[in-house]
Amino acid sequence: MKKLKDINRPIIISGPCSAETEEQVMETALRLKKTGKIDILRAGIWKPRTRPNSFEGIGEIGLKWLIQAGKETNLPVITEVANSKHVELALKAGFDRLWIGARTTVNPFAVQEIADALKGSGVEILVKNPINPDLNLWIGAIERLQNIGLTEVHAIHRGFSSIMSRKYRNDPMWEIPLELKRIMPEIKMICDPSHITGKREMLFDVSQKAMDLIYDGLMIESHIDPDNAWSDAAQQLTPESLKDLLENLVLREENADNKKVIHDLQDLRAKINDIDDQLLQLISTRMEVAEQIGEYKKANGITILQPNRWEEIKKLQIEIAEKTGLSEKFIMKYLEAIHQESIRHQTAVMNSK
Repeated sequence: MKKLKDINRPIIISGPCSAETEEQVMETALRLKKTGKIDILRAGIWKPRTRPNSFEGIGEIGLKWLIQAGKETNLPVITEVANSKHVELALKAGFDRLWIGARTTVNPFAVQEIADALKGSGVEILVKNPINPDLNLWIGAIERLQNIGLTEVHAIHRGFSSIMSRKYRNDPMWEIPLELKRIMPEIKMICDPSHITGKREMLFDVSQKAMDLIYDGLMIESHIDPDNAWSDAAQQLTPESLKDLLENLVLREENADNKKVIHDLQDLRAKINDIDDQLLQLISTRMEVAEQIGEYKKANGITILQPNRWEEIKKLQIEIAEKTGLSEKFIMKYLEAIHQESIRHQTAVMNSK
């Protein structure tokens, strides 16, 4: 089996979110093969769903479909396992590459169960980040698999569950996978734009960002009829659309003389971008609260401007700024801008009918 470390960047993993029928799996595989862009064929056999009445995967029979599709296209295959029974069935079917999903990574007991079942198998395994933004959980899952003797353990970044994110299905929080890569530079880092975005129209931008951050590859879901897919229809695209996406990616190379400098700068800039995103989301949430205050003031005949409250805010924030190394001048400019925007929102509320 050709290892991930032996595949040229970018490594492309694609296939349907779920194996639905034998014909669907085979046709998807053949059309993906025709693109000439795919390194590994994927499909979900067992689907851990949030709601019990959702489609939870075709089950064991889908393993044979995927193996056969791999043989027909001469593409290696990969699927998700969530427990020791899945591991047993997948190994029996002939899989030598698997991945662990986000809902499993979050549970050390489940990861250890899978690790024990894989002992001595020599498979290559990829670990998705846990659903919650906990770097140590992710590292711990990788270490459990390494500790039972697996040498080819890699990572998939699919974003994190966050009530703050309004743009993404799962907030990328780029600083977390980049920190994992810094701690474990030997692992391959694959980005899963499908689960980060939840929307096919956003796939390119996230894929390009992953390439700019020197990720090793992409896992993107593809389906012959995305709109009628049995699971995650909105985030899948046809094999032909995937080819277009991949051909439009710009692959930038590191400066061979300054690899560490460039890598470190990209890590830091990704952290800045992520923090900026969080700040904007928090400011937006703050304005929503300001509008609620405006509604309350309107209902109770209270003026928008509250000088005592404004002075209280300035005093408190300047004291905090002094402790954090921020200048009073900067804080005052920031507070003035926030204050004016809050007044604008409350004024709109006051003047609404």
